[in-house]
Amino acid sequence: MTLSETPMPLNMNYLDLLPETVLLAAAVIVLLGGSFLPRNRQVITRWFSLGALVVSATASLGGLDAIPESIFSGSYALDTSTAVVRMAAPLATLVVILIGRQEFVGSVRESESYALLLLATLGTIIIGGTTDLLVLVAGFLLASIPLYALIGLSRSSPAAEATMKTYLIGALFGVLLMAGVTLLTALAGGSNYYRMAEGLGHAPAVAVAGGAVAILIGLTFKAGAVPGHFWIPDASQASGTAVAAFLTTVPKIGALVALSRLVEVMPGTVNVPLLIAILAVASMSVGNLAALAQTNVRRLLGWSTVSQVGYLLMPVAVITASNGARVALLAYIVLYALTNLAIFAVVACFPSREELDDWAGVARAHPWLTGCLVVAALSLVGTPPTAVFLGKIAVFTVTWDGGMAWLVVAAAANSVLSLFYYLRLFRPAFRTPGLSDASVDARPEAARTVKVTAVILGTSVLAAGPAVAGLWLTLW
Repeated sequence: MTLSETPMPLNMNYLDLLPETVLLAAAVIVLLGGSFLPRNRQVITRWFSLGALVVSATASLGGLDAIPESIFSGSYALDTSTAVVRMAAPLATLVVILIGRQEFVGSVRESESYALLLLATLGTIIIGGTTDLLVLVAGFLLASIPLYALIGLSRSSPAAEATMKTYLIGALFGVLLMAGVTLLTALAGGSNYYRMAEGLGHAPAVAVAGGAVAILIGLTFKAGAVPGHFWIPDASQASGTAVAAFLTTVPKIGALVALSRLVEVMPGTVNVPLLIAILAVASMSVGNLAALAQTNVRRLLGWSTVSQVGYLLMPVAVITASNGARVALLAYIVLYALTNLAIFAVVACFPSREELDDWAGVARAHPWLTGCLVVAALSLVGTPPTAVFLGKIAVFTVTWDGGMAWLVVAAAANSVLSLFYYLRLFRPAFRTPGLSDASVDARPEAARTVKVTAVILGTSVLAAGPAVAGLWLTLW
């Protein structure tokens, strides 16, 4: 059943919003508690935030196999997609806090950092779960505004520039989103997706196309897709590693699910799937070509995440034409989030190695972490038997079944192209360090907690492929 078909049953049970309520309450408590705690006890807010994220994700487990329904006059969906977003976003934020131990603990803005992460995560969940355009705007703002502050936490000149760039682009695409919401709401006679599915079919096609394009392009800012991608490389390079991991992972989870819901309710008079397919190819190509020329590790990963969004948009383009598109999208989102966090966790273990050449000698000194880096990088390429390989197989299959074989060919070509810069990412680690690398090697490394997290994530990336394949064969 899709949003454009039969409306879900309605209810007003406030307990259904428990995962969101936990995050909101935790953000307020952390912000207020941090104002009264002395500097040497701010770490309490860290553990409280981690606990709240676990509780929020755990409270969402029941939604995986629950009967799809809608609450609060059809403005919020309780289905498998919402359940996956509710679990993936908090767990990804939990990993971000773990790998950001040196970045957050002891900083002058420690409790504020956790509060901002919680609020941005809450906004991401709202974007992914809503079925109302007005709530979508509220979620967009809630997910975006904390992000501006997080990027500027390092208080450096590049961070200030990246913050301003992100804010200006976010404001521009936010206005574009709200303009589209206004137009479609007027045409459909309401902001609810179910009403839109009924009302837009009789509206002028040109006006509907204008509103749809405005909303979809506006959401590319949160998804990190072309044309709303310009801020990601600068923000990834200028912000801390943990914040870079967050902004390249968590916002995409909700934005891509939101895009899939919107594509479902667009009338056949507008060829929205073609627009999504074009954005997918543009994101893959721009991200891969730009990443080839990068020498800064985090900036390279920023462009990498732009290209990965292209693959994630493929099932969105065929969401109405292939029965397995939504499952493929959700699977790829989870597997990509795991892999992207794994590679950033390894980068967080070596905060002083900002350029690719700085990684010389890492393989000999840290074989486990180097192995995790290699596994995560090859997973992003789509190398078997890693996590993203299974995701790409699923995405390519449903896209082909949905009648977009040309998109699969473009994605396969881009996957081959991406291999070149992912090899550049870990190849320097196997090079013998020279005299110029001595100053880099002498700097302190990350805490044991960060290294353990990186190894666990890297192992999970390697194990997720066979595990998902076995689960798929069992269910099939």
